[in-house]
Amino acid sequence: MAASAAEDMERPSQRCPLLPAAQGCPRAGRGALLLVVTLSLLMYPVLRSLTLQLHSAITGSYISGTYSIAFINCLNEQIAKDIARAIMDKKLAAYVNILPKSSALYFWEGELEESTEILLLVKTRTSKIGELSNYVRSIHPFEIPETISLPIDQGNPLYLKWLEESIPQN
Repeated sequence: MAASAAEDMERPSQRCPLLPAAQGCPRAGRGALLLVVTLSLLMYPVLRSLTLQLHSAITGSYISGTYSIAFINCLNEQIAKDIARAIMDKKLAAYVNILPKSSALYFWEGELEESTEILLLVKTRTSKIGELSNYVRSIHPFEIPETISLPIDQGNPLYLKWLEESIPQN
């Protein structure tokens, strides 16, 4: 028993060889605290997201920003229909509106341009926006197609549930 107590007394000095054994090692507590604080800060977004998903699953409530509306301009109605169908065939959206002609003014290569375009409103998961944008770039005739999106903050809960069921997660 006495040997064990003597060994215990030597352990702090082995951890912190510059300090006498009676003082222990003050850095160990600070290091652990620093580690806990750092991990907490790094994990906050993940934990917040999991908490919101859990709350949504239990209460059936919508998490703001889960879905988005993407805007895509097309040169004419046929191109708009082709792109809309391709998006739907790839299951990148639950719903695509094809809005009638609109006038557009924009600068292109330093010159003011005017055109008539067809606007697509694409309802999808926010997590699919990157994939949608890449796909549209690969099939769109414009050199730099417009693909921008806005998150859906609120809406009819039944419609939002339908969006969830209509767009695969992966």
